[in-house]
Amino acid sequence: MKIAADLNISFVFGCIGTILFRLDKNVPARRLNMNKLFKIQQKIVPEIVKTAQQRYNILRGIYYNQPIGRRALARILGLSERTIRNDLEFFEKNAFITITPAGTQITRIGEEFLIELDEYIKELRDISYLEKRLENILGIERVKLVNGAVPAGDLKAEIGRMASQLLQQEIKNGDILAVTGGTTLAQVASEMSYSTESRDVTVVPGRGGLGEDVEIQANTIAAKIAKKLGGSYHLLHIPDNMAEENIYHIIKEPTIKKTLEILKRANILIHGVGTAEDMAGRRGMGENEIRDLLNAGAVGEAFGFYFNSQGEIIYSTTSVGLNLDDLQAINKVIVVAGGENKAEAIISAVSSKYQDILITDEITARKIISLKGGEAENRLAN
Repeated sequence: MKIAADLNISFVFGCIGTILFRLDKNVPARRLNMNKLFKIQQKIVPEIVKTAQQRYNILRGIYYNQPIGRRALARILGLSERTIRNDLEFFEKNAFITITPAGTQITRIGEEFLIELDEYIKELRDISYLEKRLENILGIERVKLVNGAVPAGDLKAEIGRMASQLLQQEIKNGDILAVTGGTTLAQVASEMSYSTESRDVTVVPGRGGLGEDVEIQANTIAAKIAKKLGGSYHLLHIPDNMAEENIYHIIKEPTIKKTLEILKRANILIHGVGTAEDMAGRRGMGENEIRDLLNAGAVGEAFGFYFNSQGEIIYSTTSVGLNLDDLQAINKVIVVAGGENKAEAIISAVSSKYQDILITDEITARKIISLKGGEAENRLAN
């Protein structure tokens, strides 16, 4: 049965490769025929969807946990050791992994194939269709979705990996990149690979800190991303929720003034979006203040501004750094946020007025479409 399954997969991948080669000069026809191909393959070899997604998750599991033993990998993915063993044999035979006494590790060939497999699973689950739907609903330039086959516990890591790849594609010499804090942005920094050469790129925090764990503060994230890009960075040693009467004096301090001047010239920004309740708590608001904020209709937060479900600003905090008006002057604004609980927050805070690109996940995208009165049924795979 295993040999037959491998032959089926080889057959289908071979067909896909042939069709893509023939359609390479005709992108619209390529998209149409890709959809037809996936429907045909489901009828001929219906087991390929389950097998492809399973192997995708196994390869991802190795990537994030290497070196890892077979038993530990089976426990993480909720699969039997026998299943893991069979698929590891397949990966090893194709040079995607190496198996050592310390555990299984992914090879460079495996990493490259994982990126290609991202695109295959994306087409398999008809995610391009969802991306277009979400672009139209939010009115923004581009949406990129992590596929729903990813285990919930790996969601932020996958969003971080996708965002880091996008940043490395977008950033050019001479750019000034502004970044905010938060757990999702910390994952972006963590998943970014190191550049092999120095680059003329400057990274600065977009806001002051919230006085929380240092690992998720904008200063830490800016420094980490700068090092991985091979660029330089400037820090902003100032709390984000400082009293208004103190701001005027502290922004005159030379190092803070210099960082703020560089920040105002940023041409790329990557930031997160939070739920109103979560961000109010992180900013140290009291229970009564949070209750009043939620009763006023706040559902989402970005840059200290709280939005209702219609995208209207209903409250803002005093802070140092970028604000919403500054976003309109930045060439490329990327927002990263994932998880169904953030669907309403994304709807409230993301629009063509402020952002260009949204990176989220398939499940959240379907929830957003549903909240906006549309249907997001998967037309190819469940």
